[in-house]
Amino acid sequence: MRWKLLRRRLSISAPRVIVRSHLPWPLRWLVIALVMGFSAALALWAFDFGQQIAGLDSGKRTELAQLRAEVAQLRDDHRQARALADSAELLLQAERAAQQRLLEQMRQLDGEKQALQEDLAFFQRLLPAGGDGLRLRGLQVTRPEPGLLRWQLLVLQHGRDPAAFEGRYDLVFNGTLDGQPWTATLPGGAQPLSLRQAARLDGTLPVPAQAVIQTVRATLTDARGNARATQTLKL
Repeated sequence: MRWKLLRRRLSISAPRVIVRSHLPWPLRWLVIALVMGFSAALALWAFDFGQQIAGLDSGKRTELAQLRAEVAQLRDDHRQARALADSAELLLQAERAAQQRLLEQMRQLDGEKQALQEDLAFFQRLLPAGGDGLRLRGLQVTRPEPGLLRWQLLVLQHGRDPAAFEGRYDLVFNGTLDGQPWTATLPGGAQPLSLRQAARLDGTLPVPAQAVIQTVRATLTDARGNARATQTLKL
């Protein structure tokens, strides 16, 4: 039996033996990947080359150029629209400022109108005084806010050609404060006065908020201290 096996191996009818080199699997996969990558790159190059030959790439370039031109135009339009919006905002701010100035002027005119109406009412309340000499008219006292008095007084000198008058005027405020008698005068006492025909006097006087004003007496004296005219107002 052994002899038959040995003869078969040594004879011509012995089976063929193929010698193959054994590569590790990682190297095989690396070679396959390189071959596939090279094939894909070659296919992509062939595709681009075919497009260039067919004229398709030039069309894309033209379209790309058109898109870039449209983008540039849109940017210009956006800048113009932004400039118009900024100009409109500036115009709107200027218009608002003009309206604010007009409102302030209207309020100022209303205040001047009210002051003129008060002056007119002040002079309308004056009664004509006959004869020559100095007269005190239109004594008024108001309280625009707690702790403050506002007073007005008109001094008149009648006559065809009155001489200039040099003297002083004073106001005395009488009333009560916390149930006790209370008196106040102008700050600094009697004030100097110079006039020929008429002079309008006014001012403010700080007083305690709890003070109750009952009477106000205005006195006009000449340079020698002689009383020339008086007027008393009861509140």
